[in-house]
Amino acid sequence: MAGVPDLDPAVSDRLRFDDAGLVAAIIQQHDTGEVLMLGWMDVEAVRRTLTEGRVTFWSRSRQEYWRKGDTSGHAQYVKSVALDCDGDALLVRVDQVGAACHTGDRTCFDAGALDVVVGERDR
Repeated sequence: MAGVPDLDPAVSDRLRFDDAGLVAAIIQQHDTGEVLMLGWMDVEAVRRTLTEGRVTFWSRSRQEYWRKGDTSGHAQYVKSVALDCDGDALLVRVDQVGAACHTGDRTCFDAGALDVVVGERDR
């Protein structure tokens, strides 16, 4: 998506949006490494997140922008943003205030671990 207005070409030239015009944004607590949630961003949400100091997502269900914490008070303050090697995912490191999940849990991954076969590294 080269040449996106109002977005630095050094960033926009590396972003690879899906067919819906979205990129995955993994949200991580900056000081503990805790993975808090996954959200979706279009180019405008990326621009807002990079320039406003708060995380903005594109809501696929409501078809509108939402800035985390505006209604709940559980804001995400941006500390850093990194683009993965393929350009199709962002790692947004934040200072999370309160719960990250809409259920009220600290993270969206508190719903329970799945049963797995634990892998062992060959020696």
